[in-house]
Amino acid sequence: MLTRKQHELLMFIHERIKETGVSPSFDEMKEALDLASKSGIHRLITALEERGFLRRLAHRARALEVVRLPEQATSAAPPGGRKSFHPRIIEGAIPAAPIAANEVRELSVLGKIAAGTPIEAIQYERDRLHVPESMLGSGEHFVLEVQGDSMIEAGIFDGDFVVIKRTDNANNGDIVVALVMGEEATLKRLRRKGGAIALEPANKTYETRIYGPDQVEVQGKLVGLIRRYH
Repeated sequence: MLTRKQHELLMFIHERIKETGVSPSFDEMKEALDLASKSGIHRLITALEERGFLRRLAHRARALEVVRLPEQATSAAPPGGRKSFHPRIIEGAIPAAPIAANEVRELSVLGKIAAGTPIEAIQYERDRLHVPESMLGSGEHFVLEVQGDSMIEAGIFDGDFVVIKRTDNANNGDIVVALVMGEEATLKRLRRKGGAIALEPANKTYETRIYGPDQVEVQGKLVGLIRRYH
């Protein structure tokens, strides 16, 4: 299922290719969707690629191909039957009906978390966000702003806000907030390999880092995502 912005962009590209034979420029797409920056368009195109609606053609400028339209979408499983992580996303650009006060929870935004090279540990509260109770469930939760691109193949982009359930336990394969050597915090997929802990990125340009069991402390695991388009 596509978000409203993803659907709008896909149909705009489709209509422009039908009319002119070439895909629109990033500036044209940005203007058509009334976005303030090209980064929002890049994220939408990446999301449409991941869902099998668009294909980028190599070695050609402005080369996008519409593979299929929304009405042609199927619910087929990914190749090999492996389930990929699809975060539950609230998109800030989509107007929503008023939500009753008892259906949302106000959470602390505790600073930035690295999806890339680890940065400083989690800071003190700097903002608060209202998050639907349906995303949260029981337990204590907090929000962090993502900095970096190492988790883009899991649908987590620079500037997103991740909703984290506070816990020191995580299953193999969970995306977690990990405190490394008591000093640096990072958002990565957790893998246990024998007596070691691997923090695995979701971007082929980054390397998996291996640590001893006493060097990594799980501070929480990912339960949702909030994305704002500017």
